[in-house]
Amino acid sequence: MFSLDSVLASLELETVDTDRYRAGSIQLGGPVAHGGQLLAQSLVAALVGQEGKKVKTLHTVFARAARPDVPLDIAVTRQHSGRSLAASAVSISQGGRLCVQSQVLLTGDEPDFISYAETHPAPPPVPPTEPAGAEGVNGTAGAANGSGGWQVRVVGDVDISDPDAVGPPELDVWIRWPGASDDLVTSQALLALSTDSFLIGTAMRPHPGVGQALAHVSLSTGVLSHTITFHQPGPASEWVLLSHRSPYAGHGRSYGQGSAYRGGGALVASFVQDNMIRAMAASGSRHL
Repeated sequence: MFSLDSVLASLELETVDTDRYRAGSIQLGGPVAHGGQLLAQSLVAALVGQEGKKVKTLHTVFARAARPDVPLDIAVTRQHSGRSLAASAVSISQGGRLCVQSQVLLTGDEPDFISYAETHPAPPPVPPTEPAGAEGVNGTAGAANGSGGWQVRVVGDVDISDPDAVGPPELDVWIRWPGASDDLVTSQALLALSTDSFLIGTAMRPHPGVGQALAHVSLSTGVLSHTITFHQPGPASEWVLLSHRSPYAGHGRSYGQGSAYRGGGALVASFVQDNMIRAMAASGSRHL
C-alpha cells in the first residue's frame, strides 16, 4: 500500500504562518486520503515547537473524507504548555471545510514512580528478516520504492478481504518499516498510521459475505474516531505486533481495540477505534 518515501513526503509540513501548515497526501489511487496518513500528520504538526516533549495520546475525529489530490491545510491551537505536559488541538481542512479534528496530549520524560507494563501472553513468532520492500502476506505491503515499503505479515495468513473467510473478531498482524529512521517522532507517526488499517476488517470476520473487498462497492465503511496512546518507544524499522479485537458491532457501527507489542512481547501502544460499517445506499452514496 505505501512506500516509505511517499509517507515521509506527506509528513513534510510547509509552514504557511505561525502554527499553520500545508501538506500533500500519499497517492494510493483511491478517492480519499488515507486516514492513517491524517493521524500521522496531526501528530507531527502537534510536535512542532514542542522541544523536549513527545506525544502521549492522540485522539482524532474524522468529520469528513479528505481528497488526496488537494493540498491539506493544517492548523494547530496550543491550549497548554507546561514543563511536563502540553496540549494542542490540530485541525486538517480542505477548501475551508473541516476534515479531521485531533486533541493531542504531549508529555516530557519523567522518572518511574510506579511501573507496570502488560506483555503479550503468547506472541506469535517474529517473521524472518527480508529485504526492504519485500511484499507482504496477502499483498498488503507496499512495493519497494526508494527507502522501501511497509511490510505486513498477517498471522495465520488470514485474508480479511475475502467475504467468505469467516473467523472470530480477532486479528494479529506484524508490521515494520525497513529503512525508516528510528527517531521517536518518525516511529510514532508510522505506528499511528499503521494502527488505522485493520480494525474494520477485524469486525467483519465473523460475518459470512462481508469483507474488506466489498468496501466502497456494496458496503459503506469508514473510521469515525481513532485514539492511540503511546507507552514506550518502538523503533519503526523493527517488527511490531498489532493485536486487534472487536468486542462490538451493530447499528451500522463497530468498535475495535488494539495493542502494539515489540517482538519480545513488550507493550508499545494501545489504540481504539469507532467505525461505520453499513450496506451502501441504493444510489451508491458513500457519504457519512
